[in-house]
Amino acid sequence: MIAYHDKEWGVPLHDDRKIFEFMVLDAFQAGLSWSTILKRREGFRKAFDNFDYDKIAKYDVKKIEKLLKDEGIIRNRLKVTATVTNAIQFKKVQKEFGTFDKYIWQFVNGKPINNKCKSIKDIKASSKESDAMSKDLKKRGFKFVGTTICYAFMQAAGMVNDHTTDCFRHKGVKKPRL
Repeated sequence: MIAYHDKEWGVPLHDDRKIFEFMVLDAFQAGLSWSTILKRREGFRKAFDNFDYDKIAKYDVKKIEKLLKDEGIIRNRLKVTATVTNAIQFKKVQKEFGTFDKYIWQFVNGKPINNKCKSIKDIKASSKESDAMSKDLKKRGFKFVGTTICYAFMQAAGMVNDHTTDCFRHKGVKKPRL
């Protein structure tokens, strides 16, 4: 958890594969603790072909059934099938916008929102931006993209900086890494 916080969480992402990975992990996290997901991250990487959305978009019923027996991941049928659906929709968005990155960052006008949370109690669970993202993703056919999941994704992907102001990472993630 500490390594994830110190090196990844909140750092602006602009790589489509990494963005897809974070979307998948945040969807699987719904209703569970983040530590549960992080403990299985390598299992997810192996099971989902290192988050290769081109491969995942082609998964068939046989592959889905195999995933549902994989103890290295969360074996939730709705979340597994949503991952396949989301890979298909992800590719459609890429085709329309050139990259998924270009599409997803439009919800924050291309730059991170830097909140000034003094304590963890000040951190929100959603925002008008995550509401808009959720609505648009759902309209495009994505699954497990409610506003709270979208906001968690935005935090993880560095679209919103919710490191508390006393955290050493607050200033460290302000500058986007391309």
